[in-house]
Amino acid sequence: MTMLAEFGTMSLKQVLEPSLQMAEGYPMEEDTVDRIENRKDRLKLWPYSKALFLPHLGEEHEAPQVGEMFRQPQLRQTLLKLVEAEQQALADGRSRKEAIYAAYDRFYRGDIAQELVRSTQEQGGLFTLEDLDRWKCYIEDPVKTTYKGIEVYKLTCWVQGPVMLQMLNMLEQIDLKKMGYNSANYIHTLYQVMNHCYADRDFYYGDPYVPPEEPLQGLLSKEYARSRMGQINWNVNEPDVRPGDPYPFQGGSNPYLEHLKLWSNLTEVEKQRQKSPEAWEELEESFWTGTTSIQAADKEGWVVSVTPSGAWIPPVIAGKTGIALSQRAQSFVLHPEENPFNVVRPGQRPRATLTPGMALKEGRPYLSFAVQGGDTQDQNLLQFFLNMVEFGMNVQEACEAANITSYQMRSSFGLHKVEPGRLTLHESVPEAVRAVLEDMGYTISVRAKTSGPINAVFFDREHGTFWGGSSNYGDDYGIVW
Repeated sequence: MTMLAEFGTMSLKQVLEPSLQMAEGYPMEEDTVDRIENRKDRLKLWPYSKALFLPHLGEEHEAPQVGEMFRQPQLRQTLLKLVEAEQQALADGRSRKEAIYAAYDRFYRGDIAQELVRSTQEQGGLFTLEDLDRWKCYIEDPVKTTYKGIEVYKLTCWVQGPVMLQMLNMLEQIDLKKMGYNSANYIHTLYQVMNHCYADRDFYYGDPYVPPEEPLQGLLSKEYARSRMGQINWNVNEPDVRPGDPYPFQGGSNPYLEHLKLWSNLTEVEKQRQKSPEAWEELEESFWTGTTSIQAADKEGWVVSVTPSGAWIPPVIAGKTGIALSQRAQSFVLHPEENPFNVVRPGQRPRATLTPGMALKEGRPYLSFAVQGGDTQDQNLLQFFLNMVEFGMNVQEACEAANITSYQMRSSFGLHKVEPGRLTLHESVPEAVRAVLEDMGYTISVRAKTSGPINAVFFDREHGTFWGGSSNYGDDYGIVW
């Protein structure tokens, strides 16, 4: 609603029409059916979730069937209430923008908010009306870096976006093209750079609107990137890469040096194994849960890159609103020695994984790109970007190209598990390359698809056209009119 009010031209009624139709009923797709059926024990813990997602309760298959009409009448009523608030404001003579914010107020302060709070508290949640009233959607400047003259923009540190900029700052110092696409040397270099930048993410990223202030200037400085390159082990995987100290690179001193001395992935691995051996096996799935990627551009020059996420299956449904609640609070930590910037506090946002991206060349749009996939997002987007800039792929080739995946960072979900040295490769990577990497300390798994799901738009200035790309990983596609 904020995007539409501030930058759009249409009414909320127009924009919500497709959602209203979908809420009235649509034939359920296989992937969602499987997720519901596999998570039905969790869904049964929450009465409104059970009622919505399990129409065949008591049968062997309790989720909807593939192709069965899935209806969300209570969500539809909530959307209609938003439209009603907007239309009433327009009838009262208010502007398009003011009318959209009237709907916004009904959501966060009116009857929708009251039912959301009531039903959440009924199910053990902590939301209050004051919480929703205080909520603010910030319109903020992105952070950026340059890579060989290309300006790359990401969201700031309340998500993981700056980690891609840090990785580009480090990789800009190396002749990647000379290494060769997905050679052992190239893969090792990417993995080690990821290790260093994700360690920084895991310790320094948090909500910038609450103290303490993240050292983002230092983290994104080219000089800091050069110092981090000097810490890389070029011969074997280093399983215990730790956060650096960016404070001197912004003219300050680090107040958390004592925490840094104790921070270790190796000790974290042992603690996690002792906590829950069974949950350890669920790490990979948590990397691929829930996000949606949308890239949009029009002839007027507007470009939108967005990765909406949260409320993936299994979610808590907030009573008669039909709204599924986000699970992002699990990305908080409980102890400042883990990350002093991301400790759970009232009113603070958890550091999320959502990380859309844009790139400009000579001040004009060059790429709009994003991907689903939790902690893999900036791994995928980094490789997508390098595929185009360094290896000359077109946007569709870059979306489908073989990627690598690291699990050495601390997962943003569940128990924040970490697996040093674990590496997923595409099946096209030769056996000889795999053998070299195994000798360097990597534990390798092989997959048929490792590229995404990436979606992107490339802006062809030479011909005045757009090129779209969607990976072959999942239910991704392009629409043009």
